[in-house]
Formats: sequence, C-alpha cells, structure tokens
Amino acid sequence: ECHYWGSDLHLPKMPFEEILYDDRSAYEWLCTLKKVGIVLLTGAATRQGELVKLGQRIGFLRLTFYGPTWQVQDKADANNVAYTTGKLCFHTDYPVLQHPPGVQFLHCIKQTAAGGESEVVDGFHVSNKLKKQNPQAYQILSSTAVDYTDVGADYCDFAVQCKQRIIDVDSRGQAVRINYNNATRDTVFDIPAEKVRPFYAALKEFDDLLNSTEHKFTYKLKPGDIVTFDNWRVLHGRQSYPSGSEVTRHLEGAYADWDVVMSRLRLLRKSVLNRD
Repeated sequence: ECHYWGSDLHLPKMPFEEILYDDRSAYEWLCTLKKVGIVLLTGAATRQGELVKLGQRIGFLRLTFYGPTWQVQDKADANNVAYTTGKLCFHTDYPVLQHPPGVQFLHCIKQTAAGGESEVVDGFHVSNKLKKQNPQAYQILSSTAVDYTDVGADYCDFAVQCKQRIIDVDSRGQAVRINYNNATRDTVFDIPAEKVRPFYAALKEFDDLLNSTEHKFTYKLKPGDIVTFDNWRVLHGRQSYPSGSEVTRHLEGAYADWDVVMSRLRLLRKSVLNRD
C-alpha cells in the first residue's frame, strides 16, 4: 500500500552498489519505490553511464525522443525548459505520450554551489486532499481531457500530441496517475465554453495544494546521488540557479516502465524467498 507524505518526508536512501549486486537490497529498493514513490541511491560514480547499469539491473531503460539517456544541463538554444538554469515548476514528465514513462532516474554528476535544489510532491496525497476539500474540483480534473503537444528534434525529430486527464482514476475513483506539465500543455483546449472557468478554478486549487509548504519536500542532490521516483505519482521541480560561462550543474536522466520494474520486483522476491 502507498505510504503518503508531505514536507515531513524522510527520504529513503540506499547505496547504489548494493542495489546493483545484492538481490535483497534491490528488492528493498523496488518495494520502497512502489510504496513511497521515491528512493535516493548514493555513491554512484560521477560520470555518464551509471544509469545504464541501473537499467540493466531491472531489465532495460525506456527509449524516448530524448534518447535512452539524456543530459540535464544549461544548453545554448535549449529545446526543453529543463535544459536551462530557470526554475522548473512541479510537473510529471511526458504526459504528451499515450503511455508516459512510469519511473524516472536522475543522476547528479555535477552540482552548482548556489541554487538548483530539487523539489518533489506526492501527487496521490495531494489528490486525496483535493478530493476531500473539493469533490467537484477533483471530478473536473479527473474527467476533463487536456491536450498536450511537443514538437522538436533531439534523439530524432518528433511531433507528438495526446489528450490526458490531469488526474487519472481507477474504477473506484482513486488516483492512479498524474498527468500535469504546463510546459507541454497545448494552447488548444476543446471543451464547452461554460466549462473553461470551472476547469481553471479546479486546476488552480490543485496547483496551490502542490506548492503549499505543507506538501512539498525540498532537497539538494550531491554528485554521485541518483534519485529514483514514480513519474505517475511524484511531481518534481527545480529551483533556479546562476548561469555561467561553463556548465555548473549536470544531471543524467533516464526512464523505465512500471511493467519492467514490477517484473524485476517479482523475480527478486522469488530469489530472496528461495535464499531464505
């Protein structure tokens, strides 16, 4: 079952090398990732390629239009807001895809001295809060299809478009995936005119809850840290940091699908039980 959290999160931490080579540690990592939604792995080498090892540990990484892995750093002519030094508001990655990646990995290779703090919020916890305080707003966000669009070139050229509900729910009305990213939310919004104001009022209430000091957790990655989190549940952001003549902050990112992660979790569980 989910362990919900807010600003009081005790960020789970585990050694990266143990995850790679010890089945029990890897099993605990994936169990915690599923339950809490976020785990920090420590002690990775400060070079590109460590996430490839993590992908091989669980099975394989998810290929997207930004490649099997991608470099988060300040770039000239950036084709993504992440590749700047500016603040990133809370979002989930890739709601523009029909099936967004389930898990995200971010490996800190270099960290800026000032700014650049990471922020996370438990989207399921906030959704439950919204459902209790304003059921109508929850119903609007879980039933209104929102357009997302992304056009550009990176690993290859791409032009993708998708409709998503900001809060995806199951048959019981319980949130199972958050699809929220203003950077790729389209200018097109084809709903009846009388529903526009109620939608934006509901979205503002949800966004206010996400950004409240009660719900968001702030931390700063150190070189060698790898944060692993549930991209369907945990919204993430970043505080701005100063730009300079050289790269002062460098993260390598990658994705995996929950199908792959859960497959490895089941196999590791069998391995651990057999050993016991």
